[in-house]
Amino acid sequence: MKRKLIAAILAEICALAAIFYLVNRADEPAVPTWETLPAATQPPATLPPTQPPTQPTTQPRQPEDPVEMLLHRLSLEQKVGQMFLARCPESGAAEAVAQYGLGGLLLFGRDFAGETPGTMCAKIQGYQAAATLPLLIAVDEEGGTVTRVSSYTAFRSSPFASPRELYSQGGMDAVLSAEAEKAQLLAGLGINVNMAPVCDIATEPGAFMYKRSLGQSPEITGQFVSGAVRTMQEQGVAAVMKHFPGYGNNADTHVGIARDSRSLSELESRDTQPFYDGIAAGGGAILVSHNIVEALDAQNPASLSMAMHRYLRLAMGFDGVIITDDLSMDAIAKQYGVGEAAVLAVLAGNDLLCSTEYRTQYSAVLDACRSGRIPEETVNQAVYHVLAWKQSMGILF
Repeated sequence: MKRKLIAAILAEICALAAIFYLVNRADEPAVPTWETLPAATQPPATLPPTQPPTQPTTQPRQPEDPVEMLLHRLSLEQKVGQMFLARCPESGAAEAVAQYGLGGLLLFGRDFAGETPGTMCAKIQGYQAAATLPLLIAVDEEGGTVTRVSSYTAFRSSPFASPRELYSQGGMDAVLSAEAEKAQLLAGLGINVNMAPVCDIATEPGAFMYKRSLGQSPEITGQFVSGAVRTMQEQGVAAVMKHFPGYGNNADTHVGIARDSRSLSELESRDTQPFYDGIAAGGGAILVSHNIVEALDAQNPASLSMAMHRYLRLAMGFDGVIITDDLSMDAIAKQYGVGEAAVLAVLAGNDLLCSTEYRTQYSAVLDACRSGRIPEETVNQAVYHVLAWKQSMGILF
C-alpha cells in the first residue's frame, strides 16, 4: 500500500516537473532552421560549378612614346641646344647648328638678299644636313611692314599686303587666300614655321602694333587667327601665334620697357580671345611678349614671368610650345643682361628661346643646368614640348 502511495506521489511530482519545464521553454526563441534564416544566409539552391584558379591577367603594353624615348637619349648639351631658336648667323650657320645642336634657325631679310628660290632651298637643305635632329626653319612673313621673304622680287613680284589692308579690300576670304599663298611660298623653300599670325588688337593709329594687327573685333580677329593656323598647317607650315597675352596699344619693346596697366577682365574680354580661337584650331606655338602686364605680374616682363606662363598653361589650357620674343631686345637685355635673361626665361616656363646672342645664352643656360639652378625636370618638360611640336609637324619621325 505504501509502495503504491509513494509511486503515485512520484508520478505527480514528475508530472508537475514536466509542466514546469514546458511552461518555461515557451519563452525561449525557436531554434532557427534554413527556412527561417535571412535570405542572405541561406545556401544557394544550386552550387555554382567549381572554377579553376584565376590567373593574373596581363595588361596589354602601351606603345612607347617615341618623343619620350628620344628625349631620354639626348645629352644635357643636346637638350639645351633644342631650346634655342637662333637668329641665323650671316656666316657659319651650318657649323653653329652642328656645334650647339640648335632646335631651329630664325631667318631674317638679310638671309634672302641676293638669293633665288633655288639657292635658298640649297642653303636650307645644308642647314638641315648639319643637324642631328630636324630643324625648325622659321621666318616672320606677316605681310605689310614685316615681309622677310616677299620683299625680294626673286621670291614674289610684290610684298604681301598686311592682313589689315587685305581685310578692308576683300574681307576674310582675301586674308586667308594670302595666308595660303604665303605658306606655299615658305614650304617650297624648306621653311616650316611662320612667326605669324599676329593676334594682337591695337586700336590707336600711332600704336606700335597698329599696322600689323587685323584691326577688327576680338571675334573677327579670332576667326582670322584660327583660319590662318589651319591654312598654314594644310600647306605644311606651323604657325606661331603672337604676342601673348595681347600687345594692345603698348610701346615698342625693341627699344625699352613697356607697361600694360589694363585689368585682367579687360584683357580677357578682348585680347586673349584670338589666342583661345587659335589654340582651338590646333595652333602648336605661342610667342610671349616682353610687356610688363601688371594684371598678372607687376614686376617681370611677360616673357620672364612665371605667373604669365602658369596663366597660359592653366587658364588658357595651352599645352604646346611657349616661345620668347627675341631675348636681345632692349626691354630685356639692358635690364637683365643677355645670359641671365635666358636663364630667367627657362625658369619662367618658356620652351624655346628666340635668341640672337645664342652662343652666350646657350652657355648661360647650360651652366645653370649643371649647377642645379635650372632643375633637370624643367629642361625635360621644355624639350619634350619642342620635340612633340616637331613630331606634330611631321619633321621628326
